[in-house]
Amino acid sequence: MFKKNSYVFSTEDARRIAHKRLPKMVYDFIEGAAGREVGVSRNEAAFDNIMLQPRVMEDVSERSLKTSILDQSFDMPFGVAPMGMCNLACPNADKILADLANKFDFPICLSSAASSSIEDMGDWAGSHAWFQLYFSASEAASLAMVDRALKAGYETLILTVDVPQVSRRIRDLRNGFNLPFSMTPSAFWDFATHPKWSLTTLLAGTPSPKNFIDDNGKIRFNRNGNRAGANWDFFKLLRKKWPGKLIVKGVTSTDDAKRVKNLGADAIYVSNHGGRQLDSVPPAIQLLPLIREAVGSDFPLLFDSGIRNGEDIVKALALGADFAMIGRPALLALGAEGVAGLSALLDCFCEDISVVMAQLGMKSINDINAHTAYSFATR
Repeated sequence: MFKKNSYVFSTEDARRIAHKRLPKMVYDFIEGAAGREVGVSRNEAAFDNIMLQPRVMEDVSERSLKTSILDQSFDMPFGVAPMGMCNLACPNADKILADLANKFDFPICLSSAASSSIEDMGDWAGSHAWFQLYFSASEAASLAMVDRALKAGYETLILTVDVPQVSRRIRDLRNGFNLPFSMTPSAFWDFATHPKWSLTTLLAGTPSPKNFIDDNGKIRFNRNGNRAGANWDFFKLLRKKWPGKLIVKGVTSTDDAKRVKNLGADAIYVSNHGGRQLDSVPPAIQLLPLIREAVGSDFPLLFDSGIRNGEDIVKALALGADFAMIGRPALLALGAEGVAGLSALLDCFCEDISVVMAQLGMKSINDINAHTAYSFATR
């Protein structure tokens, strides 16, 4: 029995199928991380060490996944994290994400390094579109992107601060991955042995970082450029300039969290970048309750890093998050089966959450908290 004509019933299914269908260079770009990639493993293992306490004989015949964050209401408690170059996973991936954000009612975060423009995503996803800002070549260039987002109607801006310098990702170095692509002999063979991906991608247009095209139509993007300009002074300037909701992403320190809150952020996005920046970073889910305690019970917290199913999302909500984001699972599902794969995976995540809520005796997402969904981490 297939779910909506899909073979995707889990993130593991999406990973397995995507591994077969995508060129090695693209698959490794999605799955890869910093150093020896043990940070990714720690993120996932930390979730396995968290347990939830079932409750019985509650009337849970009707359950709702609806929730709200930053004055926006959504039909489910998670969205899709900002990720660069999504169109590598499948043709028109960004448009698919926008369409599914409208259909499922969740936020889609467009990365500065996206393969679609700020303006296009704003048109496609409307109020479901949030914009994520990397500090780019200069303060002026970065603020110019902010101006574009404001003009395009975005109301929520995410400033990513945990990439002062892009880490060495060994898989990408071995594969010669770069943007734009360099057609080395190994890359040519990689693409040639994955003809379906190569042909459909070529027909749709080779993905490129569309927000870094200059007045002459040339791409001016340095993936490994210095982004250390995303400092405290820049954040203060951005807070004065941006009239909408401002989220700071990549916070894992309680001291940083308190300072971000005091300087006027509307929310903190707890994340260790999925292990893609620092291999030795502690699992983000273990830091989440510490940051919740540091900023207080009412300050909005978003979370990603290590989420692989709906039960993980419930765990994140139980440990202090108000809203969760998924990254790799979404791209793997797109790489596996395109719109059918991601639609199926979103259904799976939502069904997981609903079933777990029933087991915990809960009717509403708002019931999930440290007092009702008891969590125990092995030490």
